[in-house]
Amino acid sequence: MKKITIAIDGFSSTGKSTIAKQLAKELGYIYVDTGAMYRAVSLYALREGFINPEDFNESDLVENLHNIDLKFKYNEALGFAEMYLNGENVEREIRTLEVSDYVSKVAAVPEVRYQLVKQQQKMGEDKGIVMDGRDIGTVVFPDAELKLFMTASPEKRAMRRYKELIDKGDKVAYEDVLRNVQNRDYIDSHREDSPLRQAEGAVAIDNSDMGLKEQFERILNLVNRTINP
Repeated sequence: MKKITIAIDGFSSTGKSTIAKQLAKELGYIYVDTGAMYRAVSLYALREGFINPEDFNESDLVENLHNIDLKFKYNEALGFAEMYLNGENVEREIRTLEVSDYVSKVAAVPEVRYQLVKQQQKMGEDKGIVMDGRDIGTVVFPDAELKLFMTASPEKRAMRRYKELIDKGDKVAYEDVLRNVQNRDYIDSHREDSPLRQAEGAVAIDNSDMGLKEQFERILNLVNRTINP
């Protein structure tokens, strides 16, 4: 069976990672969460003091990009790869609301995007990959055989994210999560370098009122039709 590249883009908290993991497991493909890479860079910037509520020192972050080593390591118990920053498993830390508040700003820095896109393209050289993010179908893999664009209402996305954080034990308010979702939508859609947009030929999936099973079956059908037209 031929292998293809599956590019999944879309707004935050639309379940891109969930569907990407499902597809990768079903197909025996490699899954790459590009959002985790940008989150790890954001965590590094926070730890180093390059970014805070009052200021974002882009130049210091850019000068220190060579000090950032990102790797995905597969966790058999979880069934997916976790993000490692300079040898440290940071999978939990990068999912906090604090990191979420800054990741879109960090991802808008051209030098950051340039370095990470190069890594992402190398990961997909042999196809058989499912990659999700904001610019996968438009920049990273514009020739991907299947492109998806995930969307849902801000309120539905904020509630999903809120429940996820609460389940992890984080103390957050729904209003703060909604504000974060709306702010990220604006920054992601309006940045100068690789803004979030639906790629040419991408299939839009609005899962505002769609269950996980229905969504997976619909998308798997698209995959099968792409592999065996």
